[in-house]
Amino acid sequence: MLLADFVKEGISTLESLYPTKEARNIVLILCEELLGTKSYTHIVEPDYEIDESKKDLLYSDLKRLADGEPIQYVTGRAIFMDRTFHVTPAVLIPRPETELLCKEAVKIGMRMFRVRAPYGKNAEPVRVLDLCTGSGCIAWTMALSIPNSKVVGVDISDEALAVASAQNFQPELKDKMYTKPVFVNADVLGPASGLDDNAQFDLVLSNPPYIMESEKAEMRKNVLEHEPSLALFVPDDDPMLFYRAVARWSQKYMTPEGVGMTEVNEVLAPQTEAVFRAAGYGHTKIIKDFYDKNRFVIYYK
Repeated sequence: MLLADFVKEGISTLESLYPTKEARNIVLILCEELLGTKSYTHIVEPDYEIDESKKDLLYSDLKRLADGEPIQYVTGRAIFMDRTFHVTPAVLIPRPETELLCKEAVKIGMRMFRVRAPYGKNAEPVRVLDLCTGSGCIAWTMALSIPNSKVVGVDISDEALAVASAQNFQPELKDKMYTKPVFVNADVLGPASGLDDNAQFDLVLSNPPYIMESEKAEMRKNVLEHEPSLALFVPDDDPMLFYRAVARWSQKYMTPEGVGMTEVNEVLAPQTEAVFRAAGYGHTKIIKDFYDKNRFVIYYK
């Protein structure tokens, strides 16, 4: 079978779920993953034949995609901040919007690092707490971006923590300036506990569940049926549930000079900001994403 014919068939199969351009990109990613081809191979090599031994797996994965399973779960990989993260249905697929949170947090963390660097070996490390860590994409990004940082990721799901802890960035960890995050099982909605009571963090980051149950009707099948609801939804009658919890953890574990940053539901950004002001954070700011939507709240004393 010609690669070009499979690409056409795959696009046609997925067009009922995705716009044509997105369907095309998904099929090309699948081919790259299983066949080692490039996005242009079917064009520059129109006679490229698919290895017979790989056809069954190719069609098996195409069926999974046609059933609505996200390409990231089919391949087991998601790109985030130019790194490849392992993902399973136990964790939320990292989103491009969350990269903006990481970029801003890295800037803040690097400023802290540079202020402390002149103290040499006596310099205090930049300490980062990532609540609702999921795949660990935020925790790992911070750990591999801020030298000598100490990062802790917290989640209630053992399955998610297993994925986060198993991320393989050994080549980067060979640089002694970077250390693997520590991952801890704790319920963010419970009392702020599970960590050393004396632990203090310079940055508290979070991407908690924030989609209201009533918003399900607007969501795609591939998200609703395959991504973990535990990481997505909050009740309509209490959409600030997790933000109050994040504020409690911040009050207990964030240093007086620390900075917190959390991803938010675009329609609830003012209410989220108000939660942190009520928790005693005199400085808050709503930050927009690249679609000009309210996406993050930053808070500090």
